[in-house]
Amino acid sequence: MLRIEIDGGPPTTDRLATGLLANYGHFTAMQVRDRRVKGLDLHLRRLDQAHRELYRTGLDGDRVRRLIAHALRDDVRDAAVRVVVFGLDQPSVMVALRPPTPPPTTPQRLMSVAYTRPLPHVKHLGGFGQLHHRDRAARAGYDDALLTTDGVVVESAVANIGFLDGDDVVWPRADWLHGITMRLLERELPSRREVVRLADVGRYRGAFLANSIGVVGVSRIDDVGFDVGFADDASARVRAAYDAIPADPVD
Repeated sequence: MLRIEIDGGPPTTDRLATGLLANYGHFTAMQVRDRRVKGLDLHLRRLDQAHRELYRTGLDGDRVRRLIAHALRDDVRDAAVRVVVFGLDQPSVMVALRPPTPPPTTPQRLMSVAYTRPLPHVKHLGGFGQLHHRDRAARAGYDDALLTTDGVVVESAVANIGFLDGDDVVWPRADWLHGITMRLLERELPSRREVVRLADVGRYRGAFLANSIGVVGVSRIDDVGFDVGFADDASARVRAAYDAIPADPVD
């Protein structure tokens, strides 16, 4: 951990304990490179919308930006940053800095699980379910869990999933978290949404995962394998589109 601040100050034991024991709130995660973030406005809008839903009032994006800049100070230009809003009656804003996280370098293998996240459109605290299933997948020899509801593909434990159909990206139509990277890619690539059933994933030529860490191809879902060469080429195309998106300055 590089640094933690709560409302721009040190993370005292009392304030950390309050957040830990309440286990109530929301957050967003971003990668900062040279003090810039892709889709920073979308991250700030996500925090504001979640805050209105959970706390019935808005969250000032300029204040959040200042808190991020304060935590970075002049000595950190690259970091994995998590902005966490926690608490019940008087929520606090925590900014946690960790070393920058590179995306995986090899295509991912996914194990499907039947699991529905509560309030899936909010990036909220308390991700026990998806982390538990991700751990189950890892112990079974997979890289991540693929969440499904009634046989319909939703998302992975920590990322949106996109399927490749010709030149189009197909995003599952389901109750998922509308990720920031997914939103950005929808602007850059021909995309559509349709119901993707687990039993039918083999009809797509490939798939990829997308979250704040970046884009990585998918080589297998359960016993359905995708052509690794095509997956590498296609995910490289998606990754190139993502990499070309300009980033926004934090300060």
